[in-house]
Amino acid sequence: MFIGGIKRPVIANIEKAANEGRFNDKVEIHDPVLDKTDRTQLVLSHLGHMNTWTYRSKNFVARHFVHVYQWWINRGTHWVGLDNAREVKTGAIVTSNHFNPMENMTVFQGMRKAGHPRTYAVSQDTNFAMTGFLGFFMKNFDTIPITKNHAYLSRQFPAIIDQLLAKKRFILIYPEEQMWFNYRRPRPEKHGAFDFAAAAGVPVIPCFTEQIDTGKPQKGTVEFTRVRYVFHVLKPIYPDPDKSVEENSAWMREQDYREKVACYEECYGQSIDAPFSLDDVVGWIGGDPTKPADPDEGLAALSEQDARQAEKDIAEQEGRA
Repeated sequence: MFIGGIKRPVIANIEKAANEGRFNDKVEIHDPVLDKTDRTQLVLSHLGHMNTWTYRSKNFVARHFVHVYQWWINRGTHWVGLDNAREVKTGAIVTSNHFNPMENMTVFQGMRKAGHPRTYAVSQDTNFAMTGFLGFFMKNFDTIPITKNHAYLSRQFPAIIDQLLAKKRFILIYPEEQMWFNYRRPRPEKHGAFDFAAAAGVPVIPCFTEQIDTGKPQKGTVEFTRVRYVFHVLKPIYPDPDKSVEENSAWMREQDYREKVACYEECYGQSIDAPFSLDDVVGWIGGDPTKPADPDEGLAALSEQDARQAEKDIAEQEGRA
């Protein structure tokens, strides 16, 4: 699933931030630049839009289109641990690693397959400035805007979260906050998602999307090969009634990260503490991102991967003969 244009500077930003231990830094380069007033106005406008019949009709269209799209793009996705989400009968906060603008479609589809047909997603304010295809769905799908405005974060936003949880809805929140394109490791998490779960007395459902490099050409880019997913639903984390909200939030966050790290290390056979490598950006074939692009480098790497894939295919065919 490839979204966006040239990623070389983004991968360079990821490499620098990872090597310096700044795992929640913004690495994307073309997001809209808005001041605090504009950000707040975007959010308030969207909340007003959500109370209109226009929104309800567009939301109906958007949800049904997205359900078809989710199924289509996840045809090759493998699902692990769906029973962990099936056991949850209340509202819940769903967490996952954030590495693609559309990987939430895999999270939504996973929750649907686990018997929870409608999962909401918390989305950053600048996303609501998007236009075109993505902009339509950002504004009309089941998205909840978040912005760094004290009045909004202390009153309106918690009220929306509590209302949805009371209706037994699932809410996807990315505790890593910033998206790191195709980065395969789980990253340290912020506390917000766990504060809401602890305050509402609902579980957190940790998820981890494993990315597998297929070695096949990716349409729309020569920087990446095609990636497929294995979606892991991990053990739900329930708040302890004998602990305070603050204690539960801290404990749930630590446990969420522990589960993701354990899943990562099992999937990839590598310690979370291993030094950064460009292999951590799944499917990247663009070489050193800090140097000017070599137009033949990605194609050469792709040719090598195609050759290896061909060898595997021949071996499999010989084995079946």
